[in-house]
Amino acid sequence: MHSNDFNSPAVTTLREDLALALRAAAHHGLAEGVCNHFSVELPDASGRFLLNPRGLLWSEVQADDVVMVDAHGERLAGRHAVEPTAMFIHAAIHRLCGQAVVLHTHMPYATALTLTEDGMLDSCLSQNAMRFHGRVALDPRYNGLALDNAEGERIARAMQGADVAFLANHGVVVCGARIDHTYDDLYYLERACMAQVLAQSTGRPLRRADPDLVARVCEQTLGERLQSELFFAALRRQL
Repeated sequence: MHSNDFNSPAVTTLREDLALALRAAAHHGLAEGVCNHFSVELPDASGRFLLNPRGLLWSEVQADDVVMVDAHGERLAGRHAVEPTAMFIHAAIHRLCGQAVVLHTHMPYATALTLTEDGMLDSCLSQNAMRFHGRVALDPRYNGLALDNAEGERIARAMQGADVAFLANHGVVVCGARIDHTYDDLYYLERACMAQVLAQSTGRPLRRADPDLVARVCEQTLGERLQSELFFAALRRQL
């Protein structure tokens, strides 16, 4: 068991940030019961990662509730159990996609788009959607609960290196290199999906922006991430 560094300053900071992201998601209405999972890989190339525990509401998760697991799903540190589906999806994405942070939710508006024929966000609609231009993949095949390694790996491969995946009839996965930046993407993804669902509900034709302009807006948004960091700092003060 390699858990000696669970209480190290670096890992403790990651546990605190992961717990904050979970509480923020609950605050913003992105949680669903005690389901869904957030994880962050330890930056030591060991394959270990931190994960929210089984059975706790996201609104109640604190740093000492976070669990450390290895790439095979064995709990290395932490007092809570781990849900099997979390292991299969998150372990595969960390391993096959090389993503440090993996946030999986069934948040309402993004999930609603996975139920449509298009199945995903249109990045040429709202300004909030434009930050995701060229960063989104669709997994068009719903295959039931992810209860084995094969299904987790299938989802990871369907992402094709994208930061965001819309999983048909299921939910979304948002990935990134840092917790604060990735949570910011998760939040604005739901806002963008909400705007699209509301616009579509009017029954009126949608106004799509020019793809070249959309690409420039995406570059502008991702080129200045201070706003993402300030948002996460504000959430830390509030929550």
